[in-house]
Amino acid sequence: MAEARIVVVGATGFVGRHLVCRLAGAGYRTVVVTRRRERARPLFLLPTVEVVEADAGDAPALAGVAQGAAAIVNLTGIINETGGQTFAQAHVEITRNVIAACRAAGVRRLLQMSSLHADPAGPSRYQRSKGEAEALVAASGLDWTIFQPSVIFGPDDSFLNLFARLLRTMPVLALGSPQARFQPVYVGNVADCFVHALADEATIGERYPLCGPEVYTLLELVRYVGETAEAARPIMTLGPTLSRLQAFALEHLPGKLMSRDNLASMQKDSVCDCAFPAVFGITPTALEAVAPSYLAPGAAKSAYDDYRAHSGR
Repeated sequence: MAEARIVVVGATGFVGRHLVCRLAGAGYRTVVVTRRRERARPLFLLPTVEVVEADAGDAPALAGVAQGAAAIVNLTGIINETGGQTFAQAHVEITRNVIAACRAAGVRRLLQMSSLHADPAGPSRYQRSKGEAEALVAASGLDWTIFQPSVIFGPDDSFLNLFARLLRTMPVLALGSPQARFQPVYVGNVADCFVHALADEATIGERYPLCGPEVYTLLELVRYVGETAEAARPIMTLGPTLSRLQAFALEHLPGKLMSRDNLASMQKDSVCDCAFPAVFGITPTALEAVAPSYLAPGAAKSAYDDYRAHSGR
């Protein structure tokens, strides 16, 4: 399927940027769909990549972009509702538009980014909207594959880097839900699974939970970030009531570092109950093997260097 035309929706996000460079390295002709071309600047110089300004909320426009494509990859997602954008819009409505575009353009193959424990009856709006999107994909009649990762880490992530910034600026860190459990998965492993699935018909109609090799509590992760970034600080752990009060306060501040919906998502541990899917032939990368390259003081390697390394340039 190499040299086929692949349309990627949500390509300017964290996972999208890594996926696009791997698609380029594998020889695919990749179309990046974005409402603002400037957001795709890190991808401009990658070979076989075309950046198209279009709104994924406009199904006919998306169908026009998808004409002649072998597959559409939908990575669109948000962690918090901001600026009037809701989980329902970002996850459910965009997915509905992508499915409509596939049908209108005659594209059979759809790869969908979801989330571990996505569930229409889940405890958070985030998980419920992801679950509703999965249901739409599964009922679409298309040749679909759904990926369900735990929290994703990598050079430009918004998880470990967030705690590194907080620890560098705060004398003491108050931490809600310190015992919430995560099994972080490396962004490169996630991107490689998407690339593999495009050429493997055995992945059609399958849902794949994706987790790294180790389980950590949130407290363990934050302590590790502090040590690695040489910014260790005292950590004040909060119980359920104070965690909710903190989330309520933080969701009303600029940047929305935490929300009550994030807290609700953490009611279910972001941990896999199975091994990494054998079909992909990947040994999941340990967090400790990658995180120091971007968290440690003086770590100069940029995310763009990583994109280039995996795109053949």
